[in-house]
Amino acid sequence: MPRFTISREDWSLHRKGHLDRQRHREKVREAIQKNLSSIITEESIVMSDGQKTIKVPIRSIKQYCFRFNYHKKRQVGQGEGNTEVGELIGYKHQWGDKGFGKGAGREPGIDYYETDITIEELEDILFEDLRLPNFETKKKRQMVADGIDFKDIRKKGLVCNLDWRRTILEVLKKNALRGHPGFYNLTPEDLRYRTWDVVHRPDTSAVILAMMDTSGSMGPFEKYIARSFFFWVQRFLRTKYRNVEIVYLAHHTEAKETNEDEFFTKGESGGTRCSSVYRKALEIIDERYPPADHNIYAFHFSDGDNLSSDNELCLELVRKLVSRCSLVGYGEIEGPYYYTSTLRTTLNSISDKRFITVVIREKGEVYDALKKFFG
Repeated sequence: MPRFTISREDWSLHRKGHLDRQRHREKVREAIQKNLSSIITEESIVMSDGQKTIKVPIRSIKQYCFRFNYHKKRQVGQGEGNTEVGELIGYKHQWGDKGFGKGAGREPGIDYYETDITIEELEDILFEDLRLPNFETKKKRQMVADGIDFKDIRKKGLVCNLDWRRTILEVLKKNALRGHPGFYNLTPEDLRYRTWDVVHRPDTSAVILAMMDTSGSMGPFEKYIARSFFFWVQRFLRTKYRNVEIVYLAHHTEAKETNEDEFFTKGESGGTRCSSVYRKALEIIDERYPPADHNIYAFHFSDGDNLSSDNELCLELVRKLVSRCSLVGYGEIEGPYYYTSTLRTTLNSISDKRFITVVIREKGEVYDALKKFFG
């Protein structure tokens, strides 16, 4: 009798690196989602061109293990039965209970490290649930968006497009029909290749009117919040939509159309007359973007410090904007020296689902404004 040994290799060890990498990516994504509102308002991102990597803190991952109780502390316990359902027991910090607070602490902190992600990875998470609201198919179709769809299998093709799964199934089927099942005798006739077809998807045009108050009452905080919002609006549109035009309008007592660089870097001074930018937006719509051919979205950010005598004219012009646009958004930034805004009170009298107002009091609320406008 011949001697032989039967063994089986444990392939789970070979997949451990892949599983660890996948787990790491899930932890990175979880950390980004928890801190998304603070990450997107980082000055290093907003004030740059966006072509960079950013750092995100991640909690270190520890394996379960037995630990010697050298302090003789009680590791378990039970309540006394006096609590009720829903009663708050305590708070827990996102990084744990230790290592945070005022004063010099005695307990060790929670280890975490910073990982690099690209701006594109951050955009995938941020823009996952955002879209242009009230988007309609217009009569004028300015361009066709081309896509590639792998939906056919052929016997001839490029080696890089070889479909291994279909090829293996083809060999197994051939040998099974011959009465000798198994994977062997691979021939060129068994190879299967994926091929693609160019898909033409008609696309309609959209226009964004980005309006920002640059008057003297807009301090560094207010201008930074407005620029943060429009920075991500710009990247959102260019990432998820094609053939979207952005018109930049800056105003104090007078409104003017600017380019992208001036809009994000140049400061102004002087008084505030918000009706000037609304009138300028209506002129641009009437001259260049007929509502029958374009989906128009207008967004205006200001601190609300407007001339009281100008508010009624603003109301009239905004009503005209709403009648021409798919959505009109007004964002008001409450700085450290906030006072009651008569402009927002006046505009709140507009009861139309295509008109939305938001109030931003801190950096983290820029994300909430994005979700409210594009949710």
